[in-house]
Amino acid sequence: MRKRLSALASVTALLLVTAAPSAVAAVPPTPRIAGTVASGFQSPWGLAVLPDGSALLSERDTGLIKHVTAAGVVRQIGRVPNVQHGGEGGLLGIAVASTFGTDRLLYAYHTASGDNRVVRMTYDGTTLGTPQTVVTGIPRANIHNGGRLAFGPDGFLYISTGDAANTANAQNPNSLGGKILRVTPTGSPAPGNPSGTRVYSLGHRNVQGLAWDEGNRLWASELGQNTTDELNQIRAGGNYGWPTCEGSCNDSRFINPQATWTTAQASPSGLAFSRNTMWMAALRGQRLWAIPVRGGVRDGNTVASFTNQQGRIRTVANAADGSLWVISETNGSILRVVLG
Repeated sequence: MRKRLSALASVTALLLVTAAPSAVAAVPPTPRIAGTVASGFQSPWGLAVLPDGSALLSERDTGLIKHVTAAGVVRQIGRVPNVQHGGEGGLLGIAVASTFGTDRLLYAYHTASGDNRVVRMTYDGTTLGTPQTVVTGIPRANIHNGGRLAFGPDGFLYISTGDAANTANAQNPNSLGGKILRVTPTGSPAPGNPSGTRVYSLGHRNVQGLAWDEGNRLWASELGQNTTDELNQIRAGGNYGWPTCEGSCNDSRFINPQATWTTAQASPSGLAFSRNTMWMAALRGQRLWAIPVRGGVRDGNTVASFTNQQGRIRTVANAADGSLWVISETNGSILRVVLG
């Protein structure tokens, strides 16, 4: 776990930025909490919106997946087997396949006895089918397990992993830790991956959020260690510097983040894109960050909302009606957030 900020850093906890805003900086929409969709969840983590506008939610500690309607009706649909909860590990991200309308496939990332892995199973509208393992061998630990899943515009599955408390994993091309992976629906390396392996980018400490902007460019939110959390625009084959760099550094081998924060302001988790803005959940920071982006770069000042009002914010997702569904881990609830 990251160390406590020094007294000096606490006094000077100012937002750090690494990309200059454009001449006319964009202003993000103003979010407003329109109500609670549903509550009573235990350690809620992942959220996957279904084609009918309802969603599936994963509980880290229990291994359960629950169905949530837009009206807030909650129903348990099954427990993912062999989930080993401990520390930050357990049942983490979930994602609905791009082809869900025809194959009914749901993907889940979870900690097992010896590794982190990705499984897929059918969801027939009532219950979960038997899981099939598609990716194994992702390093596990009590901390830094990564865990976010998302299908990209290209139809491939993107997987965020952590360094599993071993910083060497992030730069080791033979390790799946400290990476963003890109795989086919069956778990094989996706065509066009830079090294021909599952690895899409490397040099990450603990990526917790994945989202694509209006130009189908991938962005990722990442937890730093003692000083600096990051929002990165991800390039195929890019190296994001960990453990040599935390935040920006003057080293041409590595790609600098688009925006950075102190760890007290962020400790970022889930990420979603809407209205030319990246919306980033913050755990320790207990707020929702808005980061305007345009053309693959940050385009204005970052803005915080709901600071210290809703506890640790774990996940943010685009709902079918244009709102955001935001998970408060502290309150065990899904909030409906509309954008003004």
